[in-house]
Formats: sequence, C-alpha cells, structure tokens
Amino acid sequence: MTSKKAKSIDWFTNARFGMFIHWGLYAIPARGEWVRSQERISNEDYEIYFREFNPINYNPHEWAQLAKYAGMKYAVMTAKHHDGFCLFDSKLTDYKSTNTPAKRDFIKEYVDAFRKENLRVGLYYSLLDWHYDEYPAYNDPYHPMRGNELFKNKEYDFSKYVDYMHGQVRELATNYGKLDIMWFDFSYEDKTGDAWRASDLVKMIRSNQPEILINSRLGGNLKSKNPEIYAGDFATPEQMIPTEGVFDELGNPVPWEACITMNDHWGYCAVDKNFKSAKQIIRLLVECVSKDGNLLLNVGPNAKGEIPEESVEVLLQIGKWMNKNSDSIYNCGLSELPKPEWGRYTKNGKKLYAHIFERGLGPIVLKGLKGKVNKARLLSDLSEIKVTDYWHDNLDGQDCAFLDVQWAGLPDEIDTVIELELK
Repeated sequence: MTSKKAKSIDWFTNARFGMFIHWGLYAIPARGEWVRSQERISNEDYEIYFREFNPINYNPHEWAQLAKYAGMKYAVMTAKHHDGFCLFDSKLTDYKSTNTPAKRDFIKEYVDAFRKENLRVGLYYSLLDWHYDEYPAYNDPYHPMRGNELFKNKEYDFSKYVDYMHGQVRELATNYGKLDIMWFDFSYEDKTGDAWRASDLVKMIRSNQPEILINSRLGGNLKSKNPEIYAGDFATPEQMIPTEGVFDELGNPVPWEACITMNDHWGYCAVDKNFKSAKQIIRLLVECVSKDGNLLLNVGPNAKGEIPEESVEVLLQIGKWMNKNSDSIYNCGLSELPKPEWGRYTKNGKKLYAHIFERGLGPIVLKGLKGKVNKARLLSDLSEIKVTDYWHDNLDGQDCAFLDVQWAGLPDEIDTVIELELK
C-alpha cells in the first residue's frame, strides 16, 4: 500500500463508526427499497411517486447532528438507488429530485450539512438502474420487468447505459466538493469489472478525488495479492460480521466495513418494527472493532424526510454510551489476545480495553496478562480497579491477571469497559 493510500485510509480505520442513509422515492410506498423489483412495478406505475415526492421535513443538519451525537464519524447517502431516481441535480437525466415538487438537490444539502459537523461524507451510487431504457430487463435476475413478454425482444445498447453511469459518477466526483467515500452497489453475474468499464471509472474518480476511498463492489478480488485497480480499498460484508476479520491471500489484514440495518429493511418500511436494541448494536460495533473493522449503521428516512423515531431513540442511546466509552472504539483495533469468555478486547497501542458483557463470579480473569498490566480504570469515570497477579491458591500458576471488582452485577449492562494500561 502506497503511503498516500495508507494515509487516506487511516481516517477510515480510526473512525470505526458511520451512518448509512437509504432514501428515495421508495419511502412513499414504504415497503422497502426493493419494492419495484419485488412487486414488478413498471416505470409508468412508479411515476406516481416521482410526481408526489416532496419531503418537507428534510433537514440534513438534524441528521448530521444526530450522527455526530451517536459517535459516528462519517456518513454514506444514496445519490441513486436501483430504481434509478437521482437525489442530485444530474444534467444527464430528468429523473431527479430537482424535477419533483421538492425542486431540491438533496445531495448538495447533505454534503454541506455533514461537512459543517466535521463528518466525512460518502456517496452511494447504484450500478443497477431499473429506470434507464438501455439497461437490460427481460433476462436480468433483478429487473422489475424480468420475464415480462413485452420486453422479450427489446434491443439494448448496454454501452449507452455504461456511458450514462460514468457521466453521472463524474458529476458526483466533480460537483460536490471533496468526497471521502464512493460506495458502489453492486456487481453480479456478467455485470462485473470490465462490464462496467471499472478500470476507467476508478481512474476517472481518482483523478478528480485523489484521496477518495472506493468500496469493493465493482468486481475484482480485494483479497488477491495483486488486486485489480477496481477491486477497491475496503471490503463490505453485508448484514454479517466476518468470523475473524478480513485478510488477503498473504495473510495481511484488509480494511473492512460491515453494513447493517437497524430493522429488516434499508429503505423506509412502515410496518417493519423489528428494530435492534442499542445494546445489540453497541456490541456489534465492539465486535467489528475487535476484528479490525468498521460498522456502517443504516437509517431509512420516511417520505417526509424524517429518520424514524425508533432509529433516533436507538442512536441517542448509542450516543450516551459512546460519550463515556468512545476511547475504546476510535483508533482501536484487534488485540493479539484470544476472545475472552466474558466479552471482547479492543486495543490502541499500550491501552487494552476489556469490554465486559457478562458478569461471572469473583474476579474478572485476564488470561495471558500476568505481570503485564500497569493499572486498570473503569473507562466511564476513570475510577480505580485493583489488579493483581494472584488469586487464592487454586488459580496460582496460571498466566493470568485478575481484576478485583466489587460489583455483583455490571455497572453498565450494555457493555462495561475497563481500560488496562499495559507495561
């Protein structure tokens, strides 16, 4: 990795926590962002939402303040999703937010608002496009008009679509100031790598945005010892966390970011109330960091432009925990110690953070740390915790240090963090 590339990814691997925003016309039917594909809705029948879209309560400054309070350091917002609708003022299509009753460039407002809060900004761009006329439909596995006889004999010039897609990405890379992330979604079957003219696309993006990070969904193999130019800067496991992090063929760590939903949809779904708790999400964040990864947590605003109350409530609870414990997240990563039975470790230099999820009986045992801990403090208030290398006869001889805690339960049921200063 070149020093310039390493420098530009440093902020990302230090940040650890970001906000994903899935928003568009699909907030009106409110059945998730794949509604067109799942219900096979034609362009004509979907048009009603375009003519109606007017999110009067869209206030990206509030979104940015919420993300910042929750402890997030960056955000990624959908500039265009699979339905082809653009939340930015593209000169290459009429199918954009500036032509809806809203008459606003929502992406411009987003990047300005998030930058004002000193958050890094990223844009999501869908490689698929179910609205564009030259995007193949009949034999495509996802297109709303797949298998539709009216499209069976339709001729396509896919190169026209690829030209259009490159043109739109160029607009995003040149008209919205410095971008920190370009997040593509997604490659499949023969639509991968060269089919997108991905090498040219990446060269164009980097010529306009030299420090930008690009995700791994243009195709290629990021884990190869000689990855393609378009293989990306970081891997993007979706709705799961890798068992041991992500490594290339030579065993070197690969930067990665798990993207997860708060409920069961990315885009707003009115009936989906299956929200994860703040406790679940904080522990997922800790798991990601303990494996050298990031967490990109999604919100799906509604048709008025409001982040759902349930999501806001969870983010506020996460923020409350982060306010006291973020030293164990930012700039932290993998420790060389195996996963302890009571929780997880994260590490930053000489500081080792014990994330205690379960309170057993007696002392908290730190395997492999006998004689290695200088001092221990409860991170939330920096109160002293006694640390000793000996605990009664039956545990002598083991390579362990012991935290002599006086609590019957945990001070913080979500995650009690103890900062260990190593010798």
